[in-house]
Amino acid sequence: MISPLSILRGLTNYFHIHVVSRERGRYMEFFCLPALIFFLLSVLSLLLFLHTKNQSNHCIPTGIRTYPVVGTLPDFLKNRHRFLEWVTEVLIKHPANTIAVRGPGDVGGIVTANPMNVEHILKTNFENYPKGDWITDVLHDFLGGGIFSSDGEMWKAQRKTASFEFSKRSLRNFVMETVQQEIQNRLIPFLQTATKTNKTIDLQDIFERFTFDNVCMVAFNYDPKFLFFDDSCNLSSSPFALAFANAANITAERFRYALPFLWKLKKHFNIGSEAILKQSISTVRDFAMKIIRSRRSSTNKENTDLLSRFIISTNNSDELLRDIIISFILAGRETTSSTLAWFFWLLSSKPQVEGKIIRELESVRTQFQKGPSEVFDYQELQEMEYLHAAVSEALRLYPPVAGGLESV
Repeated sequence: MISPLSILRGLTNYFHIHVVSRERGRYMEFFCLPALIFFLLSVLSLLLFLHTKNQSNHCIPTGIRTYPVVGTLPDFLKNRHRFLEWVTEVLIKHPANTIAVRGPGDVGGIVTANPMNVEHILKTNFENYPKGDWITDVLHDFLGGGIFSSDGEMWKAQRKTASFEFSKRSLRNFVMETVQQEIQNRLIPFLQTATKTNKTIDLQDIFERFTFDNVCMVAFNYDPKFLFFDDSCNLSSSPFALAFANAANITAERFRYALPFLWKLKKHFNIGSEAILKQSISTVRDFAMKIIRSRRSSTNKENTDLLSRFIISTNNSDELLRDIIISFILAGRETTSSTLAWFFWLLSSKPQVEGKIIRELESVRTQFQKGPSEVFDYQELQEMEYLHAAVSEALRLYPPVAGGLESV
């Protein structure tokens, strides 16, 4: 490790050669050199003091090499392409599965995979760990006042309403009908056509399209037809779906900036990814607002989608309804498709598990006296314990939401 004295010598030599040598006269050289030495000594002493102070103030081990001034930032940058795997490797090495991390200045945090800590943060003392200004700042442009970017009473109100609505049989039935139609009319026909034409497909992309159609129908009874194809299995394009994907991905990328002011600078000048984000958010929000205004003016009071239920049961503004629905689509979009992709990937290498699932499906079909071509209903799904266990194991091995951020 380079010593502070070596750094001081190097900096002093640099300033002496490149600054002092440009000055004319021995008087200027005599004046500048002591001033520079005093300045550098002061800065280095302060930085080393702060670094030592930070080291002594934290009783939690970092588990990552900590550098003066920049903290653990170098290792974060080095492993940003495999962040989850790297953090897992680091946490496993510590008995408490908990480490401290530090960035430039006095920025720091705790990373934990300890079940007791997770329960404390997300359940027992949840109110003590709000999202905070940093998280809200990153998410607000896209999600506004939705559940992912709100705290306190606003968060509670949205969660309470959503939990109440999803507990109703009518909404569960609407979800089941929506999914069944998408499976029967698009997913299975697409897979059959791909099989007949011997076409190689990206199953994760198919599941993303399948999920997006479903979640939009449940959210505001709109079908983007993202899983729509011709006789050659060429898939359709949905401007709304593509804009939503861009907005979600670029917003998530903001969390990866080691220096947050960089994305804020791009946003200020409307350049690069932030320019794409601004346009994508505008497309998504404009589309959502058209549906909300149309639904408010509709005389049909029998709509069973989530938006209609929020309009009836709350006094939320159009803007807040928009944010709530966008957040709901985000919540269901990639989580479900990711789980489906990992589940079938795991199943492809476990024929014995596949066999047990098929036997359970056949048993439940017989129990409810239904033929193989009939769709499954909610009651049948509740009887499929082995399938539930297999999906739960896929979620454990490859969680779609592997981590979260909270503030104190």
